[in-house]
Amino acid sequence: MLLDIHVRIKDALRAAIVSQWNIDPPDVVLNQTPKIAMGELATPVCFELAKRLKKAPRAAAAELIAAAGPIEGVRKLELAGAGYINLFLDRANVLRGSSMEMDAGKFRGFGDNPGKVIVEHTNINPNKAAHIGHLRNAAIGDTFVRVMKSTGRPVEIQNYIDNTGVQVADVIVGFKYIEKKSLDEVKALIADPDVRFDYYCWDLYAKSAAFYEAEDPKKTLRGQTLKEIEEGGNETAQMGEAVAMTIVKCHLATMARINVRYDLLPRESDILHLKFWDRAFEELKAKNAIFFENEGKNKGCWVMTLDAEGYDDDKIIVRSNGTVTYVGKDIAYQLWKLGLLHKDFLYDLFDSDRHVWVTSSANGRPIHPAFGHGASVYNVIDVRQSYLQTVVRQGVLALGYEEEAKNSVHFAYEMVALSPACAQELGIELSEEDRKRSHVEVSGRKGQGVKADDLLDTLENDARREVEKRNPELTPAEVAEISHQIAAGALRYFLLKFTRNAIIAFDFKEALNFVGETGPYLQYAAVRGCNIINKLIAAQPDYDLNRIKRFENDPKLQTMLAESDDIWELVYIASRLDEIIAQVIQTMEPATLAKHAFTLAQAFSVFYGKYRIIDENDEDKQVFYLTVADFARRSLMLSLELMGIEVPRRM
Repeated sequence: MLLDIHVRIKDALRAAIVSQWNIDPPDVVLNQTPKIAMGELATPVCFELAKRLKKAPRAAAAELIAAAGPIEGVRKLELAGAGYINLFLDRANVLRGSSMEMDAGKFRGFGDNPGKVIVEHTNINPNKAAHIGHLRNAAIGDTFVRVMKSTGRPVEIQNYIDNTGVQVADVIVGFKYIEKKSLDEVKALIADPDVRFDYYCWDLYAKSAAFYEAEDPKKTLRGQTLKEIEEGGNETAQMGEAVAMTIVKCHLATMARINVRYDLLPRESDILHLKFWDRAFEELKAKNAIFFENEGKNKGCWVMTLDAEGYDDDKIIVRSNGTVTYVGKDIAYQLWKLGLLHKDFLYDLFDSDRHVWVTSSANGRPIHPAFGHGASVYNVIDVRQSYLQTVVRQGVLALGYEEEAKNSVHFAYEMVALSPACAQELGIELSEEDRKRSHVEVSGRKGQGVKADDLLDTLENDARREVEKRNPELTPAEVAEISHQIAAGALRYFLLKFTRNAIIAFDFKEALNFVGETGPYLQYAAVRGCNIINKLIAAQPDYDLNRIKRFENDPKLQTMLAESDDIWELVYIASRLDEIIAQVIQTMEPATLAKHAFTLAQAFSVFYGKYRIIDENDEDKQVFYLTVADFARRSLMLSLELMGIEVPRRM
């Protein structure tokens, strides 16, 4: 709703400038005012306009206000300061329009590319349990998916499975050469209900590092195992397949705990077996995007020259022994995602309960959803992969696909560490020096880390104690459900509230606090909003709730909003959701949504404490307060839903 008003304001001011002075209008920027009493929006356009017209900004602003005339959704334009134009919105119009937009569940889109969006996120190596860094990737990616979907764009969610990589090979080396297990023994371990297989492999992966150092410093067993896995048709490859796809199931279960789901699991093995790279390789050679190096340090390799700032060295795409590098396979995969490879996978249903599909190189199902062919592709991968993502984008660009390269986006983020207190609670041994640091880094290869499920278990246990203390009458099942919702909400909000370029030091106490900028605080504000309606029905069982919606069209609404700047400020914050959604998409910064939701929760809490809604004797005032409370509640709940945070029945 507000974005529509913004467009009308900009169009009206530009048209007035052309009509009044017959010049190309400067860019019309709209800013939030510091105080709601000064209007909701302000534009400094007249400062640039004054330079062109060679007159004072205030004089130009006065003339522009006179020339602009009425603008739908705007109550008045007012000259301010040295030449600003402050805009006062039609308050009732904003509330009505925003309420209708929320009812429709679809917000204004952003950008000129209307096609399918592919968001690839999570991408955990299927060799061990997920850790806290993977949770940040999934929370960011899933929130961006939800935001994109709210604008009506078709979105496909992919989770790339590197089932032929070094990490999987290291675990297979552990099974075959450290534990001396056969394929049947590994399968028996997988089938054992008393074994948490992803945890078992976590420990085995750490053991493989020590094994290489002591027994195989040249890692010849790793190379041999990798070769056998890639070739397929042998016991090593079968073991790799069994291990990797079992752990993928564990990962899906872990991510489901924080409300994350996927459409497709593309597997690296299928990229190899279907010879996606061969097709991409031939095209790259034909377009001279890569060249064969006859001398120097890269002799015998196929390399790509990077035409990107900060990267001087050529990148090896195919090694001198003929094997393709990881980034080469990723270029082929990116071309497929963009619909440029002219080859496709076969597909099978991996998890019918979650409606997750997986790629296949044999025995695919004849009927399946249409995958790939994205108009835009967002790869949610941590900032340490920036170089490789630049190479992938350069590969697309070097083939002449300029628009597709522009729409190939690296959605980067920084790592997650632990606060010393959190690390200690999870049983990680700390030195005195570690205890003094702001955060403690972890390493899965060294076996030092925090498994995602352990983190969630601890959060749920801590939340359970708080829920039981506050609600002793709840059943164990109700306590378990609410504790899970609070824990998942606390974790997701903590991972989202920091900007993507910030290193996070996760802390249990900070995340689970019911006061302050936390998920539980936002959930509590939403629960309070729902309780207003519940209390009303309890006090007046025959109350007509449709009165709330009808009041949105009552002329009294305008008068009451005009007389209550503090209430209007709450309504205005709640109305900004479409504007916030557009900002998240434009900047790829989910923290913007998290900050907005916190600001809205704060404003709603102030409103809740100040006005006695249920006990209000003035009928018009009561329905006015209920209308505002219901609108703010719905906006807050929708903001939480976009962040993948559920609202519990009780707190």
